[in-house]
Amino acid sequence: MKTTIVRALAVALMLAIAAPEGWATCGGGGGGGVGGMSPGSGGGAGMPEQVYYVPWKVLQANEAARTEGLVLYWFPSSPEELQRSSLRVSRELALYASQCVAMQVAGVSTPPGQKFVADSKLPVAVLATADGKLVGKLENTNGRLNIGDVEKLLGSEMKKREDALSEQLKDGKSRAKSGDSAGAISALRTVYEQKCLFPKKAKDAAKELKKLGVNDVAEVPDAPIFEAKASARIEETMRRGLAAEMAAKYGDAEKLYGEAHRMDPADPAPLRYLGEVYRHETGEWDKARTTFEAILAMPADPLSRAVALHGLGKMTIHEGDFAKGLSLMESSVKEYPLALAYRNLAVYWNSEGDTAKADQYTREALALDPKDPFNLIFAAAFLAGNGHGNEALKIARENEALLEASYNLAAIYAQMGQRDKALTLLKRHFFEYERYQSVRAKEMMEARVDAVFASLRSDADFIALTSGADGKLPVPEAMSSQPRSAQ
Repeated sequence: MKTTIVRALAVALMLAIAAPEGWATCGGGGGGGVGGMSPGSGGGAGMPEQVYYVPWKVLQANEAARTEGLVLYWFPSSPEELQRSSLRVSRELALYASQCVAMQVAGVSTPPGQKFVADSKLPVAVLATADGKLVGKLENTNGRLNIGDVEKLLGSEMKKREDALSEQLKDGKSRAKSGDSAGAISALRTVYEQKCLFPKKAKDAAKELKKLGVNDVAEVPDAPIFEAKASARIEETMRRGLAAEMAAKYGDAEKLYGEAHRMDPADPAPLRYLGEVYRHETGEWDKARTTFEAILAMPADPLSRAVALHGLGKMTIHEGDFAKGLSLMESSVKEYPLALAYRNLAVYWNSEGDTAKADQYTREALALDPKDPFNLIFAAAFLAGNGHGNEALKIARENEALLEASYNLAAIYAQMGQRDKALTLLKRHFFEYERYQSVRAKEMMEARVDAVFASLRSDADFIALTSGADGKLPVPEAMSSQPRSAQ
């Protein structure tokens, strides 16, 4: 995508979007699959073969102080480094993010920046305690940080702390054997209280506490697998699953993601990818719901939780509980900013007639990755009917081969009055991109009530094309002339 087009689109998005009225929906335009990452660019890092994206979150000025765990700060030198750095991908860091290690991107002007790197040459990585004490600092080499060095910084500290807990656990057991129950309980509780950072040690401590008659300890979830060889096998299995999914071999993808899950049930990533296959690719929403709920019930990183919340929200909206579904999707972006969730929030509010919110969420999605073709086409679909048709059509023509964007490409042409082109692309979406009838039926229903296809609602060919609609959302004949409140 050319820079001039990106700039033109960004400027246009600053204008309010005047959208036709319709019912709340989160249609096929929002995208999905591939673990909730971008279908157009593999999550914005330009590396679609990667699976374990680190859930880095930008430190917010009003963010509440953390009360436990560790914080790994990344102080990048530029937005370009933020997009291209090797720090974007790491199974080890992604798993630690499930264990009370926050992954935060910050600038020099922030409080931690002033405290830790005010006089340093960026980029820099800093490991600190939740209460702001410096644990370790990693300077750059030749202007860049290497993921291996960052993993070593965090891994070494975790090993040191785990060794200290091992000694404490040993002391607790020794005291119990010698009859010092009070001393044993005190030592073992200290270990148990570290269950978020060190679940394996905490599980051992809980077992010993129960032997001493202490019953007010909850079950501790299993720890994920960090051992290098096993981790490499899991990651390779996940990559094979992703390759199968991107090749539309969804049965193979399901098997491989399931295999990775069985290899490490405490790793939320295989469940995240598996849930998106069920929700977006095969339409097995019962399985998707069970999978997403399993993620929310386990220690999981913010990215995995966000994908689960979004998936549950989208399905809930389609099933007719708009307020609950909206709340789940809003919770998703609070947990972790996903272009997927922002896009579907934009679709929702566009159909509700709230143009300001639709515009806001569209820009949020685009800001996460302004060069991702899927994001650009999605944004262009909103611009098409609002005085920016030429820009929208230019983007559509330059990206017409992007199969996964067929729905939004159709939306652009429909709003520009190019009926035949819109119907051709919708047909491509339903019968080439979608492979399962259960998904196709949902997408057809959503197209029938989507505001961007208002000009086609009474078109006989459009009605015939969407005749397989599953009817879960209100059919066009039942639609009110006023947008329905989401509250």
